Amino acid sequence: EVQLVESGGGSVQAGGSLRLSCAAAGSTRNLCLAWFRQAPGKEREAVASIYMDTGSSRYGDSVKGRFTVSQDHAKKTAYLQMSGLQPEDTATYYCAAGPPFGCTALNTRWFDDWGQGTQVTVSS
Repeated sequence: EVQLVESGGGSVQAGGSLRLSCAAAGSTRNLCLAWFRQAPGKEREAVASIYMDTGSSRYGDSVKGRFTVSQDHAKKTAYLQMSGLQPEDTATYYCAAGPPFGCTALNTRWFDDWGQGTQVTVSS
């Protein structure tokens, strides 16, 4: 079991940037960290993932070219840098931990532990 603490959400204008952090308590060996988001009335959507052993990352189609994932391995923390934010990015963002194949599948079924969520609001 991995405990996750998220931070960095807030309100920005369209075109602005935010950086989300996901800090893990516990071992990150063989661990995938991923972000999912959910807006009111919509399904939970995959945003991005990073495999902590290698730093390999993947992105959902809606955020490719705008969002970047990275990590500070010593701090057991992953970061989601969000640029060019648009109103449709408004959602609650959740960090989740799962096995390595979760990083490529990017499906909620593979993730066992979840952060508390952080709200991102983008105004036009």
